[in-house]
Amino acid sequence: MGRTALVYLAAALAEIGGCFAFWAWLRLGKPAWLALPGLASLAAFAALLTLVESSAAGRAFAAYGGVYIAASLGWLWAVEGLRPDRWDLLGGAVCLLGAGIILLAPRSG
Repeated sequence: MGRTALVYLAAALAEIGGCFAFWAWLRLGKPAWLALPGLASLAAFAALLTLVESSAAGRAFAAYGGVYIAASLGWLWAVEGLRPDRWDLLGGAVCLLGAGIILLAPRSG
């Protein structure tokens, strides 16, 4: 489980960083060349998700969604300087709980 958590965290940082590069270019008026490292970061994100131990891609992606949401709230605070409010934190906790259920549920077969 520890390795999966690290892969998900790395994937979240790569995805958020890649998406933010485009946000910075298209919404904040930053230079267009930021799209290039953004594309590389998004490719790294996709490659990282293939490292998750799961019998089904959809299940791995679904569980990752909860991690992505929580990591996005961390990005909101650390990079954008906006502290998540209690509703952000509650929603993030619910998403992480859902991700844990998906990942850790006993499965037959």
